[in-house]
Amino acid sequence: MEYSNQLSKGFSKTFHKNKNVISTLDSSNFELFFGSMNNITFSVGFIPTGYEHRPDLISNLFYGTPLLDWFICYFNNIKDPFNELNVGDRILIPSI
Repeated sequence: MEYSNQLSKGFSKTFHKNKNVISTLDSSNFELFFGSMNNITFSVGFIPTGYEHRPDLISNLFYGTPLLDWFICYFNNIKDPFNELNVGDRILIPSI
């Protein structure tokens, strides 16, 4: 049995928000996804008590899954949620 998930070994590179974004997975969907992020609508919110440093909880609240925490961090240019997601901080919640 052969499994295919449209990803192959290699790398893919695209330019987004004036930065190069590189993935170790080569996929045509990778470039399409990041290219479409300029058109994503979003809501603006503020981090409440109990959600600080927890993009997984924020993801679960808005998307019904904690697995999109990376998307919230990427969209908000958060590299270290333990230092950057503090109570009262402004956060953008992208629509999916």
